[in-house]
Amino acid sequence: MTHIHIKLFATLQRFKPSSADHYAIEPGISVRKLLEQLNIPEEKAKLIFIDGVKASLSSTLTGGENVGIFPPVGGG
Repeated sequence: MTHIHIKLFATLQRFKPSSADHYAIEPGISVRKLLEQLNIPEEKAKLIFIDGVKASLSSTLTGGENVGIFPPVGGG
């Protein structure tokens, strides 16, 4: 097992695990699988950043990354 740091923004805060600063993952896990583990519906995750770089649901994590997830932004 290795660990990542998870930062959830705005309405996604309610999905934040207590271990977000040191969240255990299996190396090679996809962002899609991470969302499943956190019970975040895919449509709620609009922007994903890994170490400050835009990523996709198919991006993989190896450990040590900072993962930021943003919901869709509304407004007018």
